[in-house]
Amino acid sequence: MSKRVALVTGSSRGIGLAAATALANEGFAIAINGPADDDELKSAVETIRSSGANAIAAPFDVADLPAHEGALADIEDQLGPLTTLVNNAGVGVMSRGDPLDVSEESWDRCLNVNAKAVFFLTQAFAKRLLARKRDPQVLHSIVNVTSSNAVAVAVPRSEYCVSKAAAAMASKAWAARLGEAEIAVYDVQPGLIATDMTAAVIDTYESRAKEGLTLLPRIGTPEDIGAIIATLATGRLPYTTGQAISADAGMLVPRF
Repeated sequence: MSKRVALVTGSSRGIGLAAATALANEGFAIAINGPADDDELKSAVETIRSSGANAIAAPFDVADLPAHEGALADIEDQLGPLTTLVNNAGVGVMSRGDPLDVSEESWDRCLNVNAKAVFFLTQAFAKRLLARKRDPQVLHSIVNVTSSNAVAVAVPRSEYCVSKAAAAMASKAWAARLGEAEIAVYDVQPGLIATDMTAAVIDTYESRAKEGLTLLPRIGTPEDIGAIIATLATGRLPYTTGQAISADAGMLVPRF
């Protein structure tokens, strides 16, 4: 069994699959997660396995809190003790628009998946780590994927912004709690990334990036974010925890 085992939530496509691929290339065994045991999840597992890595499907809905403990136990039964959790699963708003028109349903969906699930899956993961003896030579870490919208408001997606700000603060809270156990916690905040979630608007943002919205004149790729996550999870930013990594090509750098 691999000494480094990662669960990457929401990893059947997009940033999650890119993160799983990058971690697999670093020698991690990978639990690929999606809400259902469907063809997309199976395909993602085969993609990781085709590189020679050990990978399994871990189908469960991250918003189903009672499912967390059983899912983690099943992963460890198959792959060995988990060392790494990447909280990537997330949802967007049900309808873009005026905050005056946000529905309770859309609010609850964003907060439940993007913030509540992150907090409580981290809790379940941390309890397992703290309850056992861990190899001090192996980095144990949690990487949360939030968003530039944890910092910068997008008015038509206000409930999404609130949920990502909550997840960003959860990252800091867990870093403060788990530091004494030498468990590192990070918050990766992607900016303009070409994914299924951004497909409807990414062409507009690509033009704006070239016009100066970002300091680097391009939009990002899932592979960019996957490389950052792998860098953190392998300890190539030593002596760090609690950091928010602005993976936004300099978009939020204050300028005159």
